[in-house]
Amino acid sequence: MLRYIARRVLVAVPTVLGVASLVFLIIHATPGDPVDAMLGESASAAARSDLRHHLGLDRPLLEQYVSFLAGLTHGDLGQSVHTGEAVFGVVMRHLPMTAALAGTALTLAVTLAIPLGLLAAARVGGFVDRACLLVSMLGVSLPNFWLGPMLVLCFSLGLGWLPVSGSDSLAHIVLPSITLGLSLAGILTRMTRSTVAEILRDDFIRTARAAGASEPRILCRHALGNALTPLITIVGLQGGALLAGSVITETLFAWPGVGRLTVDAIRMRDYPLVQGCVLAIALSYVLMNLATDIAGVWANPRARTNDDA
Repeated sequence: MLRYIARRVLVAVPTVLGVASLVFLIIHATPGDPVDAMLGESASAAARSDLRHHLGLDRPLLEQYVSFLAGLTHGDLGQSVHTGEAVFGVVMRHLPMTAALAGTALTLAVTLAIPLGLLAAARVGGFVDRACLLVSMLGVSLPNFWLGPMLVLCFSLGLGWLPVSGSDSLAHIVLPSITLGLSLAGILTRMTRSTVAEILRDDFIRTARAAGASEPRILCRHALGNALTPLITIVGLQGGALLAGSVITETLFAWPGVGRLTVDAIRMRDYPLVQGCVLAIALSYVLMNLATDIAGVWANPRARTNDDA
């Protein structure tokens, strides 16, 4: 197990380096001059020259790249053009809010999807199965940019139960987490249903029934226990996607996370901050995939045995 974790961490290192390099190249390959975009066409040549020197854009691209990688080693992502704050500090200040939103949405999705998927798998082709599949299909089909405003119209403006936007209380996270987690709940419900239904046809399930095991025990312990590995994989991959997909949801609900910070930075043409935000989201996705691989091996005793051998 420890050898597997060490190998996965070593594989993740060049992945992180590739992500950082790709973010750097994308930012610098963006059409247009960032200095002109920040200062406008009416700025003087001296002002543009000073800003270009401040951002380090007057140096060769290779030198900028080496300096960028060197800064990453000790958390230096430059300074925000508009506020003068360190980009790393700004991103880290907003990252916990994005993590809280993604974690709440993930918890909501798992809480809804696992029971629905088990109920559907226990009665394949029945009314409950069809109802669960319909609910999951709706969850997958409804896009965030439509679902979010509909939830606001219904529960905020219509019924007045929940706040429209902000992050001042726990009530503010309800609508964003539903918007972000409903799609994952639909995917996970269908995955749970198909995986558990396939396991229920295996020989060891028939043996458990012949031994007198109850249906709830068969579902929750035998079937769900053997379905953990693919479920952990899909939860981990989709959990990483939640961090990237939070951009739209955070903007809709004015949630002060990295997603909204990215949109604000793009709007203000704050290229160092944009680079830091995109890098944070990409690295979070890579780390989430790494954690998913490790959790999958931990949940699969045969994989642990093969690795130890």
